[in-house]
Amino acid sequence: MNAPPKNSHVETIATALAGLDRDGFAIVKNLFTAEQLDTLTAAMEVLQARVASGDLDPWFAGNEFVADFDGPMPPFIHYVVNVEELSPEAHAAFYDPLVMEIIGRALGPDHWLFRPDDRTVVFQDARPGHGMTYCRIGWHADHQSRPTSDIWPAIAVTVHLDDTSPANGFLRVLPGSHRLIPDAIPLGFEKVPGEIGLYCDRGDVLLHHSDLWHSAARATEDAPGGIRRHLRGSFMGGRQPGPGELEPFNKNAMR
Repeated sequence: MNAPPKNSHVETIATALAGLDRDGFAIVKNLFTAEQLDTLTAAMEVLQARVASGDLDPWFAGNEFVADFDGPMPPFIHYVVNVEELSPEAHAAFYDPLVMEIIGRALGPDHWLFRPDDRTVVFQDARPGHGMTYCRIGWHADHQSRPTSDIWPAIAVTVHLDDTSPANGFLRVLPGSHRLIPDAIPLGFEKVPGEIGLYCDRGDVLLHHSDLWHSAARATEDAPGGIRRHLRGSFMGGRQPGPGELEPFNKNAMR
């Protein structure tokens, strides 16, 4: 268990819990220094390069998230998985004590880190460009990925390594949709009445409920202006399945 929060953090925790309950998401700010973010970003770039060069097994690229190019250029790695195990900097950021206090209050003391196919926290680089394979995602709720499982509810944790904007892409969300019927979620990228663009600053930690309707907008610029990077993983509040019990992944969202 984490130590009780300092008095200065009580309001931050209360605000985050209220946001999760009311809107289905909350943004926690000012957890990291600029130096910590620089060090974390550099560590993720090293892992990205190690997978591209073959120094790390291609398994760490998450299989489908590798963009191949013609010529001598190495493959571009959109994903590096299990970064909290590969990098002490990623572990420290993802398991920030204040964030873990919020997770524990929201999901209860028996929450657990999601490990589908033994993959845990991912570093994602969602920049667009020729040959890129993972730049946008259509409307969905995380719960739809395994809709009949009893592993839910869950809260996804996203540590932003870049500001988000129309230039590099951003999250579209429908506030309060975690309380709506999931069958009504649109199937593509269309406009949803009441949706907002959820812009985050570098170092922000976004928490969102597994039933929240959300969609990732594609960047409008190529690199460097279109670079959008973050760490992401999920904590589950339902039953932890045994070996071989987890429902197969339902790839429900358009790419």
